[in-house]
Amino acid sequence: MTVFKTSMRNFFAHKGRMALSAVAVLLSVAFVCGTLVFTDTMNSTFDKIFSATAPDVNVSHKDAPKGDDVQRTRKVPTIPATKVAELAKVKGVKAASGDVTSTSITAVDMDNKKIALADGAPSVASNWDPSETKSSKISSGRAPRGPTEIMVDADTADKKHLDIGDKVRIIAVPGDFTATITGIVTLDVTNPGSSLFYLDDKSAQRQLLGADDAYTSVALTAAPGVSNEDLKQTVIASLGADKDHLRVLTKAETKAENKDDLGSFLDVMKYAMLGFAGIAVLVGIFLIVNTFSMLVAQRTREIGLMRAIGSSRRQINRSVLFEALLLGIVGSVLGVAGGIGLAIGLMKLMGTMGLNLDTSELTIKAATPVVGLVIGVLTTVVAAYIPARRAGKISPMAALRDAGTPADGRAGKVRAVLGLLLTGGGAAGLVMAAGADTAKDGASFLAVGLLLTLIGFIVIGPLLAGVVVRVLSAILLRAFGSVGRMAERNALRNPRRTGATGAALMIGLALVACLSVVGSSMVASASDELDKSVGADFIVQPDNGSIKPQVEQAVKRAKHLDHVSDYKILEGATITTSAGKKVKEDLDAASLSYAEDLRSPVVEGKLADAYGKNAIGVPEGFAKDNKIRMGDVLTVRFAESDRTAKLTVKVITSEETAFNKGALYIGVETAQDYISPDQMPQNIMMFAVAKDGQDREAYASIKAELKGYPDVTVRDQADYKKLLEDQIGQLLNLVYGLLGLAIIVAILGVVNTLALSVVERTREIGLMRAIGLSRRQMRRMIRLESVVIALFGALLGLGLGMAWGITAQKLLALEGLKTLEIPWPTIGTVFVGAAVVGLLAALVPAFRAGRMNVLNAIATD
Repeated sequence: MTVFKTSMRNFFAHKGRMALSAVAVLLSVAFVCGTLVFTDTMNSTFDKIFSATAPDVNVSHKDAPKGDDVQRTRKVPTIPATKVAELAKVKGVKAASGDVTSTSITAVDMDNKKIALADGAPSVASNWDPSETKSSKISSGRAPRGPTEIMVDADTADKKHLDIGDKVRIIAVPGDFTATITGIVTLDVTNPGSSLFYLDDKSAQRQLLGADDAYTSVALTAAPGVSNEDLKQTVIASLGADKDHLRVLTKAETKAENKDDLGSFLDVMKYAMLGFAGIAVLVGIFLIVNTFSMLVAQRTREIGLMRAIGSSRRQINRSVLFEALLLGIVGSVLGVAGGIGLAIGLMKLMGTMGLNLDTSELTIKAATPVVGLVIGVLTTVVAAYIPARRAGKISPMAALRDAGTPADGRAGKVRAVLGLLLTGGGAAGLVMAAGADTAKDGASFLAVGLLLTLIGFIVIGPLLAGVVVRVLSAILLRAFGSVGRMAERNALRNPRRTGATGAALMIGLALVACLSVVGSSMVASASDELDKSVGADFIVQPDNGSIKPQVEQAVKRAKHLDHVSDYKILEGATITTSAGKKVKEDLDAASLSYAEDLRSPVVEGKLADAYGKNAIGVPEGFAKDNKIRMGDVLTVRFAESDRTAKLTVKVITSEETAFNKGALYIGVETAQDYISPDQMPQNIMMFAVAKDGQDREAYASIKAELKGYPDVTVRDQADYKKLLEDQIGQLLNLVYGLLGLAIIVAILGVVNTLALSVVERTREIGLMRAIGLSRRQMRRMIRLESVVIALFGALLGLGLGMAWGITAQKLLALEGLKTLEIPWPTIGTVFVGAAVVGLLAALVPAFRAGRMNVLNAIATD
C-alpha cells in the first residue's frame, strides 16, 4: 500500500511532466470517440428519417432506380395509376397512395444558380401526397395546385434565401419547367442535406416522369391488427402476373435497404478516421515510453533507496504502472469529453457544407466511452511497461550513484541486429512488390514491406540516430561553434531517446511523403495519358448522374464543331461466347467518332471497327479469360430491352492504358437497333472536336449553349487536367489534415523530451552557466538540439515514405499510370517545416533552461 501511496505522490508531484503525455492520450481518445459519436449520430439521424418516411408496405417496379440512384433512361419504369385503386382494395390495406419521386433533377434560381443544400447530396422532387404528412407539414403557404406551382423544404428555403412567390426552374429528364413557390414544408425529422421540392400529383407525373396516370411506387398503410409481413404476403398473392416485375417491401425491409445504401459510405468514413486515430495512438505510445523512461532515469537514486529499504522489483514495477494507469484514466476521461466536443464540431462543420445534423440528436452509445477508456488506459499501461520493467531492475546500489540508468549494451546489440533484419526483410518485400507481374500480387508484398520497414526503422532508430545526427550536425550545427557541438552531444547522449522521439515524427511524415509521391505520380500519369490518348478538344460532364436529353441537344447545337461523340454505359449485358460460356459485363456504347476522341491502344484490329454495325471490341484480358479470338461471334442480351444481338469481335484492345481500362466497346448505332429510345441509357459523358483553327469559338459556343445548365460542365484538356489535379489534391489535403493529429502528438513528444531533458540536466545546466555560458547560448543550444532531433525524424520519415511511394507507383504502372513524379517542392517544404517544428517545440524548454537560477541548479541532485 505504501508503494501505491508513493506512486500517487509522484504522479501529482510531477503532474507538469505528465501533462503533455496526458494531452497525447486525450487527443488520441478524443479522435476515436469523436469518430464514433459522429458516425453513430449520422446513422441515428438517417435511421429516424427512414423510419418516418417508409410506409408499412411499399410496392415499386423491380427496374426502378433505388435509393439515390439517378434515372438512367428517358423513361423510368412506373406503376399504372389504376394499380393504386386495385391495391387499396386488398384485404388488410387501410390506405394506398401513389408516389412520384425523382432524384434526377437539378433546381436553379432565376439567376441561374444551382439550388442545393450540399454538394453531392441529391435534390429530390416528388408529389405532395398523404404519406408526406407523416414526416412533414406545410409551415407556411399552401400546397401546389398546378404545373406552375411548387413547394420547397424549409432548410433549402432558409439557406438559399427562397420565399413564397419566388420562381425556380427544375431541370428534369422529360424537360425543364419553371414554377412559383407557393408553400414552405418543414420536416419533423432532420434533413441531412437534400433539397426537397413538391408538386401536385398530375404535374409530378407529367414533369418528372413524362407520363400521365403513373407512379414510381405505391405506399400502403396496414389496417389495425394486420402486421406488415402479413400484408406483404397478401399483396404479393393479389398481384398475379404483375409480381414478376413488381417488388414488395415491408417498412423494415425498405429501411434496411436504405441503410445498406448509406452504410457503405459511413463505414468507409468511420474506419478511415479510426485508422488515422490509430496512427495517432501509435505515435502517442512513443511519447509515453519516452516520458516514463526519462522519469525512471531521473528517479534512479530514489528507486534505489526504495529497493534498499525493502521494496521488491514487483512493487517498483507496479508503482510505475500505477502512475501510467492514473495518466491513462485522466487522459482518457478528458479524451471522451473532448471526443463529444469534436463530434459536435464536425457536425457544425458539416452544417456549413449543407449537411444538416441536429446536435440535439447527438448519439452517444454506452460502448463509446468504454472504448475510449479501454484504448487510452491500455495504450498508456502497455507503453509504460518497458520503462516499468527497467525500473524494477534498478538495484539498491543505484542509491549510491548519480541519477541515470546504465545502458544495457547487450540489449542494444540485439536491438540493432533485430532492426537490421526487419528492415532488410521489409526492403526485400518492397523490391518484390516493385517487380511483381500483377498489381494484386504486388499489393501483398507492398503491405509486408511497408509494415516491416516501419517496424525495422523504429527498432533500429537508436543506431540510425548515431549516424544521421552526426551528419546533420556536421552540416547544420558546426557553424554555431561550441554551442552547436554541445547540442550535437546532447542529441547523441541517449540515442534510444532520440530514436524514439524521431520515430514518432517519422511515422506521420512517412505517410505524408508516400501519399505525396503517389498523388503526384497519379496526376502526372493521367496528364501524360490524356495527352497521348485523348484526341477530343472538349469533354462535357454532369456534376453527377447522366446528361439529360435537353443538355445533349444543347451540346449538339453548338457551332464551330467538327463532331460530337456520345458515350453511354449499358449495364448488365449478358454475353455468351461461341463456346457457350456466359458472362455478365457492362458495355461502353459510343459514336463512331469516339475512336478519334479516345485513342485506346489495340492488340489486333482497328479501334474504329468496334463502333461499326453489329461489331464489338473486347479487352485483351477478357479475350484470354474467355478464349475469344478476332472474328468470333458473341451473343449479347441487353438488360435494357431483353433483346439479343449477334456481335462480331472486330478489335481486341490492349490493357496498357489508364483510361477505359478493360472496357468492352460497341457502337451507339448497334445499341439503337436493339434498345428503344425510351430505354436507351443517357450519356454519362460527351466529347467534341472543334473545326480546324476554331477552338476558341467552339469552346465559347458550347459554354453559351450550356449556360442554362449549371449542373453540367464543359472542359478543354487543360481544364480537365486541372480537375484531376484538384480532385487528387483535395483528397490529399484531407488525408494530410487527418495525419496532422499524429504529427501534433509527435510534436508534443519533442516538447516533452526536451522539457524532461532540461529537468534531467538541471545540475549540468547550472555548471555550464557558472563557467560562462550565457542565457542566449543556453537557449540556442536547446533549440539546436530540438531542430536536429526533428530533422532526424523528418529524414527517416521522408526517406521511408518516398521508398513506399515509389514502390506503390510501380504497382500503379501495371494499371496504366506509368509516370513517376516525386514532388520535390512538397518534400522540401516538409523538411523545412520539420526544422520550424523543432524550433517551436524548443521555445518553452529553452526559455525555462535560460531562466534557471545558477546556484539552485548546481545544488540539485
